[in-house]
Amino acid sequence: APEKEVLQLSLGERDKISFQHENLKVVSSFLSFDENKTRGVIDFSQQLQNKALIENSDDESVHSTLRKSLFKKSDNMHKTTEFKAGSVDVKEIGTYLNTSENMKEMTKEGFLRNNHHAPITKDSDFTLHSVNNEEIVSENGIKIQSFSNASAILDMTGTTGRKLEILRAVTEIPTQFRSIFKEFPYFNYAQSKAFDDLLYTDRNFVICAPTGSGKTVMFELAITRLLMEAPLPWLNIKVVYMAPIKALCSQRFNDWKEKFGPIGLTCKELTGDTLMDDLFEIHHADIIITTPEKWDSMTRRWRDNSIVQLVRLFLIDEVHIIKDESRGATLEVVVSRMKTIQSSLWRLLEKHDTVPPLRFVAVSATIPNTQDIAEWLSDSKMPAVCLKIDEDQRPVKLRKIVLGFPCSDNQTEFKFDLTLNYKIASIIQTYSEQKPTLVFCATRKGVQQAASVLAKDAKFLLSIEQKQRLQGFANSLKDSKLRDLLTYGVAYHHAGMEMSDRKTIEGAFTVGDLPVLFTTSTLAMGVNLPAHLVVIKSTMHYVGGVFQEYSETDILQMIGRAGRPQFDTTATAVIMTRCSTRERYIQMLNGADIIESSLHRHLVEHLNAEIVLHTVTDVSVALEWIRSTFLYIRALKNPTHYGFSSGLDKVGIEEKLQELCLKNLNDLSSFDLVRMDEANNFKPTDTGRLMAWYYIAFDTVKQFFTIKGTETLNELITMISNCSEFVDVKLRTNEKKILNTLNKDKDKITIRFPMEGKIKTREMKVNCLIQAQLGCIPIQDFTLTQDTGRIFRNGLRVT
Repeated sequence: APEKEVLQLSLGERDKISFQHENLKVVSSFLSFDENKTRGVIDFSQQLQNKALIENSDDESVHSTLRKSLFKKSDNMHKTTEFKAGSVDVKEIGTYLNTSENMKEMTKEGFLRNNHHAPITKDSDFTLHSVNNEEIVSENGIKIQSFSNASAILDMTGTTGRKLEILRAVTEIPTQFRSIFKEFPYFNYAQSKAFDDLLYTDRNFVICAPTGSGKTVMFELAITRLLMEAPLPWLNIKVVYMAPIKALCSQRFNDWKEKFGPIGLTCKELTGDTLMDDLFEIHHADIIITTPEKWDSMTRRWRDNSIVQLVRLFLIDEVHIIKDESRGATLEVVVSRMKTIQSSLWRLLEKHDTVPPLRFVAVSATIPNTQDIAEWLSDSKMPAVCLKIDEDQRPVKLRKIVLGFPCSDNQTEFKFDLTLNYKIASIIQTYSEQKPTLVFCATRKGVQQAASVLAKDAKFLLSIEQKQRLQGFANSLKDSKLRDLLTYGVAYHHAGMEMSDRKTIEGAFTVGDLPVLFTTSTLAMGVNLPAHLVVIKSTMHYVGGVFQEYSETDILQMIGRAGRPQFDTTATAVIMTRCSTRERYIQMLNGADIIESSLHRHLVEHLNAEIVLHTVTDVSVALEWIRSTFLYIRALKNPTHYGFSSGLDKVGIEEKLQELCLKNLNDLSSFDLVRMDEANNFKPTDTGRLMAWYYIAFDTVKQFFTIKGTETLNELITMISNCSEFVDVKLRTNEKKILNTLNKDKDKITIRFPMEGKIKTREMKVNCLIQAQLGCIPIQDFTLTQDTGRIFRNGLRVT
């Protein structure tokens, strides 16, 4: 299309197009499937939109590119059939209902089932033959397992028939930056909506959009804006991209290195895996990609650190992680600190125009109180822009289905989890449409077990070329168990695998040769592996020795992987849970929980860090600092969540926050981490400085105060093993044998100070691995080697 020519419809023309979806009823036909015949089912609402577009266009050629990118005919229409003891009834159903709440289709006895036997598609050509028990043979002869136990299905489909919006063209971007967006000619709906604010203003910006709506491009628009405004050479500008998970940082690093390298920008990754030498390289990086914890430890020395003062654009990915009890507080104080640094630089320098503005751009999954995040990120001069993109604007329509399975009282979580393995084949059969499927499991062991069960339970019809390609992938794998599974069209993927194996499996899945991939929930945050069907197998996961329900953030991240924009127009997410919790997940998918702060739980460490930085110098400044946090914004709106009484006014809540600060300050001064001078100003002590600089937890410091100086080496190792810095090291069942051998074995080399009894706690595992490493005892297990690396990275700080 020509440079500036973008499709615009006048209001009158738009109204002609919008039509009543409620009246549009489509009788779904149940068609027998023949491999040589493809079905001609077309989504009528899409067809009408196409027609309207053509009618309203004067010049066919102008709009042809746009039409291709806007409307792909969907391969399939949702056909809903009702199963009754093996027979098939045709149900009449309004396909796309334009409702504000999500569409619910339920029957009293039978369960709705979307039955897809799609023609074999170009991007994947496998079909599944289930060889399982409890099967129903439908009229067309394809076996479907009955869900005799499953509850009715919740079916929520986004509305497709929204009024046409104007999509912005990549040609609007200045020529020298166009290569960043070379993968598409037009920005999608969400990106087009954010376009003007991101590219033509410097306002802080919060976007709340479902996963898969192209949020990364919005970050790239903000970077482009900065480059357009900043004079060449770009020496004194830094962009910081912050994401909660290292895998997400690595992905962004690889992606942006390719995109921004050609225009002269260097990227540097700064995560827990980064060695100290790399900190010098960061001085030369334009884009720093980091985690909240790493940026926190960097900025705790910001007065000696000119880098922090050069940051002009701060990009926050997955900002909803702020409600995470263990990590949210770090994200919150880092952002508040960046705001404080900016204002203190402003106060220090007489010429205010020499202080370049710092811009925040944050994106989050769908949360109801995005406005609170925007309020927190607003500066004194200008409120932040808040853009909410609804689920129905997602480029790929997502159906969400919650299945409840019975779980008896005497059935343990482990047992229930195992029973679900045998239901997966039929779920894939019913919902995958012979396209790639991603199954999330709670544990690494669970991932392997479920993959083995499916490989025995189901046979995938793979083309000869596919089999050859899969064999090629299998030959390069180091893991022999995985090699066998891959030839069946099934594989697994988790953080304890060899990096090369993980990359091979990701490659096979991304190109569409691998029908089903089982993975752990932790990878939902990081690796970008979109699938047509996402299955969450059980909603419980094992954390710190106990089973607990996934957080809403986890669930949203996992179902966000459903839908491959380049291949699909629809996608499906299936949640498998217990009957008792089914309603809870239906509610969760309908409307998300409000995001609260968790800073009040970790205030003591962060207050100490701010005192060391001199951002907090007395009680009044402490309250001013608290006002810059998300905690303050939420405490005013929901005081009871933070332990304050509900009838308090603003003054009362500020007093309560001040009390909370004073209590934490007293805790710090009782261990001589902070002192008060005559003028009631806070002064950090050397111990307080060490605690902040080395990022040590308050509980660890308290433990170190018990040191007498007469401890034996054994006692010191035991003390270090008990530090809360190692809280994320988990003791897994399958590691106990190796660890017990290291601890006591008359035939092998063992550790120097064996512990009594069997290894049964995290602390004992940490102790064992520290001793094995210091005693040069080789460990053959890859996961344990990974854990040892993590223990020693943290251990260097602690000791």
